[in-house]
Amino acid sequence: MENRKVKMNEKTNLLELEEHMYPLVDVQSPNVFRNLFPYDEVPKIAFNDRVVPHHMPDDIWITDTTFRDGQQSREPYTTEQIVRIYDYFHKLGGPNGKIRACEFFLYSKKDRDAVEKCLEKRYQFPEVTSWIRANKKDFQLVKDMGLKETGILVSCSDYHIFYKMKMTRFQAMFHYLSIVRDCLDMGISPRCHLEDITRADIYGYVIPFCLELMKLSEEYKIPVKVRCCDTMGYGVNYPGAVIPRSVQGIIYGIMTHAGVPSEMIEWHGHNDFYKAVSNSTTAWLYGASGVNCSLFGIGERTGNTPLEAMVFEYAQLRGTLDGMDTTVITELKEYYEKEIGYTVPSRTPFVGKNFNVTRAGIHADGLLKNEEIYNIFDTEKFLNRPVLVSVSNTSGLAGIAHWINTYYKLPEEKKLDKECELVKMVKTWVDHEYDEGRVTVITDDELTDVIADCCSKLNYDLI
Repeated sequence: MENRKVKMNEKTNLLELEEHMYPLVDVQSPNVFRNLFPYDEVPKIAFNDRVVPHHMPDDIWITDTTFRDGQQSREPYTTEQIVRIYDYFHKLGGPNGKIRACEFFLYSKKDRDAVEKCLEKRYQFPEVTSWIRANKKDFQLVKDMGLKETGILVSCSDYHIFYKMKMTRFQAMFHYLSIVRDCLDMGISPRCHLEDITRADIYGYVIPFCLELMKLSEEYKIPVKVRCCDTMGYGVNYPGAVIPRSVQGIIYGIMTHAGVPSEMIEWHGHNDFYKAVSNSTTAWLYGASGVNCSLFGIGERTGNTPLEAMVFEYAQLRGTLDGMDTTVITELKEYYEKEIGYTVPSRTPFVGKNFNVTRAGIHADGLLKNEEIYNIFDTEKFLNRPVLVSVSNTSGLAGIAHWINTYYKLPEEKKLDKECELVKMVKTWVDHEYDEGRVTVITDDELTDVIADCCSKLNYDLI
């Protein structure tokens, strides 16, 4: 204890005792944390009440895996679709490059053509990066494509090291470090994907490995990034939860004990337990500059962290969008539905057809009086999506009035209220439909036909 140095932490202005080094613990049999992950039971979340401090980086950003992890769960995009989506990402990320990078496969001609066309755009952001198998031949492919950074898979749990790779921890580390060195020899910045980190021995393997990565980075004077991959979605953000499930515990350990700077740390989450967004936000709060996302959360199994979600998480944490154009999110949703043929589930936040649509009559009455009562924010301003009401047997007069005002974009002086004769006539028709046994929502086309007929009978000019 007496030989350990005391130094000042410039961020917290606190004196801290220098931590001891963490050597590799080369176990003879795998540590699969069976107490936390009994396969024949639901995984367990345990606590030891050890908490770590918040450490929000000076700069945080989003990176994208739509063209890599996102393509592992759906039919491949065409070259033209990839380039178009990349253009949207550039516009969405804004002049400050809040969408910092996109990763691409390089194995098919289609993938390489897409990379070349995206590079021709000469956008500073998102930077075009790749994901490859870890061998010299693939490094040469990255070099030939003119890319500066590539992802490399370095699975880190004993599940992968012992059961999949049939290696010991020492053998796996030696293997990975030699691959990273090959990458650095080519002048390419490696992004090390620490697969299955939420089932890994953080202090017995992950931190010793990251310490060696930082030594290589210093030796070559080339950034070596660390991507923390919550491959199975086991991460939790509860204060005092034990590692390896604790997101903040993982980020703190890599940053504080392995010396990886925030700008070199990235979180990649999956949504198996509905925690992808909260875990990604937690990674930001505790020291990771980057969170890796996929558009609409499309990804393997339950999907990745939705990119659009982290755009609004960023704004809530920072109090600003920093130049991001959120209306592009709606443009992307429309492009996917019209050009790609992918339908976003209707209740998906920010992008689903019904995310800001209410069917309850009492809610519609509140919307008619003041839309702030039942709308999360000005969705028309940020997403070009005015708040809507679906007309059904529960919508009431207020819901019908709100639907007409919104659908026909009536100016303030022409907006209808629930006492309007036109609204009452439409409601009489709606009530009759449900009295006859209807169970489905009234469609927009049906309503416009009925409204036109009612206007004709009342000699009412709606427009």
